Amino acid sequence: MYDTQMFTQAFIAGYEAVNARQEEINKLNVFPVPDGDTGTNVSLTLQNVVNELKALPRDASKAQIFKAIKHGSLMGARGNSGVITSQILRGITEGAAEYDGLTEQSVVAALEKGREVAYQAVRKPVEGTILTVIKDTAQAAHDGAASGMDLEALLEHISRSAYDSVRNTPELLPKLKENGVVDSGGLALAVLIEGVVNSLLDRKQGVFMQSEGMLGVGETGEVKIEHIEDWDDSQYTYCTEFLYRSTDVDVMEANAFLATMGDCQLMVGDHPDFKIHVHTDTPGTVLNWMTERGQVFEVYIHNMKLQSEERSEGIEKDSAAAAQESPAKPIGFVAIAAGSGTEAILRSLNVDCVVRGGQTMNPSTKDILEAIDSVNAEKVIVFPNNKNIIMAANNAAEISIKPAAVVPTTSVPQSFTAMFAVDQDKGLAENVESMTAAIADVRSGEVTTAVKDAVADDGRAIHEGDVIGIADDAIKVLGSDISEVSLQLTDLLVDEDTDTLTLLAGSDMDDDAFEALQQAIEQRHPDIEIDAHRGEQPLYPLVMSAE
Repeated sequence: MYDTQMFTQAFIAGYEAVNARQEEINKLNVFPVPDGDTGTNVSLTLQNVVNELKALPRDASKAQIFKAIKHGSLMGARGNSGVITSQILRGITEGAAEYDGLTEQSVVAALEKGREVAYQAVRKPVEGTILTVIKDTAQAAHDGAASGMDLEALLEHISRSAYDSVRNTPELLPKLKENGVVDSGGLALAVLIEGVVNSLLDRKQGVFMQSEGMLGVGETGEVKIEHIEDWDDSQYTYCTEFLYRSTDVDVMEANAFLATMGDCQLMVGDHPDFKIHVHTDTPGTVLNWMTERGQVFEVYIHNMKLQSEERSEGIEKDSAAAAQESPAKPIGFVAIAAGSGTEAILRSLNVDCVVRGGQTMNPSTKDILEAIDSVNAEKVIVFPNNKNIIMAANNAAEISIKPAAVVPTTSVPQSFTAMFAVDQDKGLAENVESMTAAIADVRSGEVTTAVKDAVADDGRAIHEGDVIGIADDAIKVLGSDISEVSLQLTDLLVDEDTDTLTLLAGSDMDDDAFEALQQAIEQRHPDIEIDAHRGEQPLYPLVMSAE
């Protein structure tokens, strides 16, 4: 018989297993630049759960433990893999909630619900990822239980099956097979499952797999990584969410209608209370249809106090400043960025709160949610400024105590452009629409140094220490000199329609080098206005945008 304390300890063991191997997992999907990686993101997501579990009383009930897992993983979710992991954990707790204790049937139900919730959460599921691993593991649990396995045999079976699924990911995702690696998010999930199972079976960690062989690095040692942005790049403009009350609405009819209005549609609950979410170009049509059949309300969810050390300091300052402002302005703004110069520019453009983070550390849902709450405004718009932060930003906006929305900026310069499109006399949806349209023409680039050997999209070998120029999420320029790579990257970004080139010097580029670079660009592109600033962002000597 497995009691609740044993289950809590098993989850903690799962976290410790992931944490111990986060660098190994990071090596699988680190684009050869310094970034927030899958192993780190999943580990930090799970760590937040562990913090909430450890805060529970020793005699905590199963309901309290499951609530801590759901709430902790949602608030701590970082990066795409962390967010998807939080959805898997949510499903597992919901699937197991109806069962007393840990049984073969509860394991099957939990994993199947974890699979269901994870796939529902992702707009365009990609096979060969963490989604495939949870699907295969759920199927293995079903087949094992059907064959008559007892609980211990079933637990061992699902752990082995999770790793078998990870090993098979290259067969499903060509980019993985091409570069001789397995999916990093899938490996993180398999390590978590193994840690939980080994704890429940009172075994040492690492029984079912060894590090050697799982990385699958090709013979040359070169690794090129495909970024899978499962929840990114919606073709629709408005993220629309609300509470809905109706005693007789046809749920199937409502879901079918929402599907015609956009994507990422979600209708959860039961008569008479529902929560509805949809990405759409016509929120008015959605609300009109719903109000003909019931009543629409705002979304309010209680928020835990942010405890992140560095971000807490910055956000508390923003909260104190906001508290002195009265009345609240119609729309406020939150941006994620690194570098004192970049932060100063954002604040000069009337961004209310800057959450410190980006390439070197992805802020969590909780970090962003607390930042939204700190802004003295009726509604808030968030600029993630990084593709790997968009999912966490969307999560925060959806559960915020005040109406919030995300403009899906993938670089800091895009948020500069978005702020010039602000109109405080217009509503939240209208501003999101105009800002999203404004950033569509912004082409961003970054210059940094490779932190490992890899290959560029065109097959060229990249060596640790090489200077690389990145545009359109791909390595476009290789070299040994920052200024020369910056010039080549500028040539790629600039076209006949370019009017302005924004340059942000990082902490690794001194003033003399920055001035010389500006002069060289002016010679090559004399008709373009250069807007140069000290961004002081770490690790990236230059961030630029052309528009």
